[in-house]
Amino acid sequence: MLSIVIMSELTTDLKSLHEATINNLKSSKANNTLRAYKSDFKDFGAFCVKHGLNSLPSEPKIVSLYLTQLSKNSKISTLRRRLVSIGMVHKLKGHYLDTKHPIIVENLMGIRRIKGSIQIGKKPLLINNLKSIINIINEQKIDEIKKLRDKSIILIGFGGGFRRTEIISIDHEDLEFVTEGLKITVKRSKTDQFGEGMIKGLPYFTDEIYCPVTNLKKWLEISKIKSGPIFRRFSKGLTLIDKRLTDQSVVLLMKKYLKLAGIDNKNFAGHSLRSGFATVAAEFGADERSIMAMTGHKTTQMVRRYIKEANIFKNNALNKIKI
Repeated sequence: MLSIVIMSELTTDLKSLHEATINNLKSSKANNTLRAYKSDFKDFGAFCVKHGLNSLPSEPKIVSLYLTQLSKNSKISTLRRRLVSIGMVHKLKGHYLDTKHPIIVENLMGIRRIKGSIQIGKKPLLINNLKSIINIINEQKIDEIKKLRDKSIILIGFGGGFRRTEIISIDHEDLEFVTEGLKITVKRSKTDQFGEGMIKGLPYFTDEIYCPVTNLKKWLEISKIKSGPIFRRFSKGLTLIDKRLTDQSVVLLMKKYLKLAGIDNKNFAGHSLRSGFATVAAEFGADERSIMAMTGHKTTQMVRRYIKEANIFKNNALNKIKI
């Protein structure tokens, strides 16, 4: 009888440990990342259903077939992301999938040779774009409170090299205005999954019209926000509510004002603020360490790409040719 009780307790303990382990695995990834995994895996699942194949657990041969099908209309970067998602969903569900199996690796190499692997990213928001957006906002026949919110979002996003999720996550408690400008504490970011945090410093700009710190101060004064999210939604009638804006709102705002300014907004995205900061900073001579200190990049690969793009005319060999 005692052994039955012990076995029952052991089974219960193992079950709770299993559930806790699954929760730990889920918590190791940001919510946006988990949503991306699910979305990617849903497409893989649809492919398997269509062809009568197993999606979970699956096997390398099936995944390789899926990647070949996907390669007809997708970039190499998309294929790699889908592969990561499929492997991670298997892991979260307690299944093993060898995503480094030769049939997958060799297939990807072949696809890469055929398609090429050049990455055409979204356009960075450069200084002329930034000024156009702020100028067009100032010209709009809308209430000043709405203008100040929208300008502050764009200027803070650009000035701090923020990701869009970081912009909308800023709380009043994260701000510290000092003589030199503004300190913003970033509690968590995509490359800081353990919440160690970082502090970004935004100095005052000479021209107040385009100054992130000055515009944010005015926004906080007119909105009377003293705590909680600083970038919030308006209800009907321009009543400010407590609800935080979504990260998609940042993209929609930027695209809206680019269009109003007569700029083709098709190739701009939320990342354009962050990449714009890095590119412009590089153009004005900032080194990669200074750029990384602001953006929070953990590796130099992407930052060097921004610097290379910024210097494409500055260090151009044709400048030496006199014609």
